Amino acid sequence: MKKISPSMMCVEIDKLKEYLKIFEDEGIEYLHIDIMDGEYVPNYTLGTDYVKQLRKLTDIPLDVHLMINNPERKIGWFDFQEGEYAAVHPESTQHLQKALQTIKAAGAKAMVAINPATRVESLRYVLDDMDGLLVMTVNPGFAGQRAIPQAIRKIEDCRNYLNAEGYSNIEIEVDGNVSYELAGEMSKRHADIFVAGTSSFLCGLEQVQPGIRKMRSIIG
Repeated sequence: MKKISPSMMCVEIDKLKEYLKIFEDEGIEYLHIDIMDGEYVPNYTLGTDYVKQLRKLTDIPLDVHLMINNPERKIGWFDFQEGEYAAVHPESTQHLQKALQTIKAAGAKAMVAINPATRVESLRYVLDDMDGLLVMTVNPGFAGQRAIPQAIRKIEDCRNYLNAEGYSNIEIEVDGNVSYELAGEMSKRHADIFVAGTSSFLCGLEQVQPGIRKMRSIIG
């Protein structure tokens, strides 16, 4: 089943409870949390206190994208819960396997996030440690970017590679300009989880409910 993970940095903070109520009513599977440290990417976003407060407001599992250096040293800051995802970038650590094992030891599912120019084949020796693969269709750091066409084609290459290596169980998440226009192609290329932001239904509270339903009809 295809899943939707709304990007919480695109949610109007003064209407947070209203958004969460709609997400719950519409059966949203994950909430995507972008954590940026201003070093691995040139931006700052949501932090540990936001994550802890959000868990008090909803039971929807979190899908935490760690765009931070040395994530293996900071996993414990987030009090990950069973069923949640935590994604790390290979370029952000000298010890990717350790970072993934630290996520699993914390009780979460481990995901690797790859940038548009990162080869999926470079992950060959950590496939046993992965539950998910986050394919970035933009360079990470800022919302509102246009998708890179070759990165969209890469989604299918990733699925084919994982299947060929015997890891068809690894879910593929896609993040970056997941618009109504592009989501269908991303789905056909075998994306499983779709990070939704301002290019789809997170462009105003009144757009959320009909937008979620439209997105589900597109991704199947």
